[in-house]
Amino acid sequence: MLAGGPLDVLTGDYLAELTMLILARDRLRDAGLGYARTFLRQAEECLAQALDRGVRIVVNAGGLNPARLADALGELAERQGLSVRIGHLTGDELLPRAAEFGWTGEGADPRPLLAANAYLGAYGIAECLRGGADVVVTGRVTDAALVVGPGIAHYGWTPADLDALAGAVVAGHVLECGAQATGGNYAFFTEHDTDHPGFPIAELHADGSSVITKHPGTGGAVTVETVTAQLLYETGGPRYLGPDVTARLDTAVLTPDGPDRVRITGVRGEAPPATLKVGLNRLGGYRNELVFVLTGLDIEAKAALVQRQLTRALTAADVPSQPAELRWTLARTDHPDADTEEAASALLRLTARDPQEHRVGRALTAAAVELGLAGYPGFHLTAPPGKPTPYGVFEAKYVDAKAVEQVAHLPSGTRTTVSAPELTHPQERTSEPELPPPPDPDPGPTRRAPLGLVAGARSGDKGGDANLGVWARSEAGWRWLAHTLTVERLRELLPETADLAVERHLLPNLRAVNFTIHGLLGEGVAAQARFDPQAKALGEWLRSRRLDIPEALL
Repeated sequence: MLAGGPLDVLTGDYLAELTMLILARDRLRDAGLGYARTFLRQAEECLAQALDRGVRIVVNAGGLNPARLADALGELAERQGLSVRIGHLTGDELLPRAAEFGWTGEGADPRPLLAANAYLGAYGIAECLRGGADVVVTGRVTDAALVVGPGIAHYGWTPADLDALAGAVVAGHVLECGAQATGGNYAFFTEHDTDHPGFPIAELHADGSSVITKHPGTGGAVTVETVTAQLLYETGGPRYLGPDVTARLDTAVLTPDGPDRVRITGVRGEAPPATLKVGLNRLGGYRNELVFVLTGLDIEAKAALVQRQLTRALTAADVPSQPAELRWTLARTDHPDADTEEAASALLRLTARDPQEHRVGRALTAAAVELGLAGYPGFHLTAPPGKPTPYGVFEAKYVDAKAVEQVAHLPSGTRTTVSAPELTHPQERTSEPELPPPPDPDPGPTRRAPLGLVAGARSGDKGGDANLGVWARSEAGWRWLAHTLTVERLRELLPETADLAVERHLLPNLRAVNFTIHGLLGEGVAAQARFDPQAKALGEWLRSRRLDIPEALL
């Protein structure tokens, strides 16, 4: 990014929900850790180049310890003989206030709360940049704040500039996952050169509008659809809540602006909510996994036999050692009359979880191994049994925004408190109800085919919920999609969702339907509750499902 062309600010988003748990475990081992060490390795290679080019760097790599990362970056610069002005932000750490979220710390619960962090906004970043910082290091801020903060610093936006702030939030959301906006993880990847996509750039304007592009000569592509895909990623309804502004995703208009250029205009903003989201990460317990290989004939009977045998072994002892949760999943990867042994085999996965480590350790794995000469024909595992590993649980809580103070530590050594925006604006603007477009009165004959031939999708996780956005490739396709892909039809196509609460929202400007599937991911990605624990491929599963599609669209 630094070498590829003009750039004013280089941003980096390091903090997924799972990352916060990893950093919390780092901090348990060493109180001086808790930040993304990968950033230091990157800075060692390119800090001098950024300073030479006058490019400012804004990253949330500080994680749970932004002050220590700022110090470490200063030490790195000193070793390289560089003069760098570093600002950092604190205030998101709420672990000392855990009792407010129902965590008393009493009793002998072996699953401690490891981190509690509020999702803060962009004004602290702006303070550091205005204070002359070459590099700004933050803890837990919203992903989009990394882009909104430089916009505030450059254009002087205030909390009253709701539309400009909202436009910057949308630009930030497009950039936050890097190459996902330039063809990475893109449904129609065969239509572009996606072997090595470049990173996206937002040309941000004073009114909050932007142009998404990339440096010349880099791979991938920036199109209305690649940007649409990222806008749908990990969002829910039309109102995208944030600490600085509520961005109305249903007002965003995407238009081509030349090769690898997409203009985003029309984004409207509303006042931010009165609360801040707080991410709680705790140790949930321990897990272990065994994968049994079932080959050839009688796959179902073989699976049933090993389940009966292992359950009996775990419950037959005087002191039962069965874990609190045993989850069996049979993947029918076998093919009849297969020409290789692997193609003739299915996989039976056992996932065991328990608050106590020993219940998913040798008591479990020994019982499985001892079946080796007494089980189904062809008994073997994909790998030797391993040791238990801890798993985490992510939970979102909310706190009064005025009860959290962001502190900007300027390069001069000055500390500035950044207060929550005053809610002096209407909380919501009136909007048209979410109505689908009129259906095609005569769609013509249909043919049974995969949905993905006429629609793209992008999916991801939000705690224990899954987000699934689906967009049509044409206006005719949008009329059909909006009336066809209902909640009821989604449950038919994805049976895992049948008993879950599902929300559906229409985004006509994007020709998209966006679903939130509550509880699909259990207690979140760190809990590893299901195959594909982050729902990354949920959209691709949906695109592979067949339904009756008008031949005119196909």
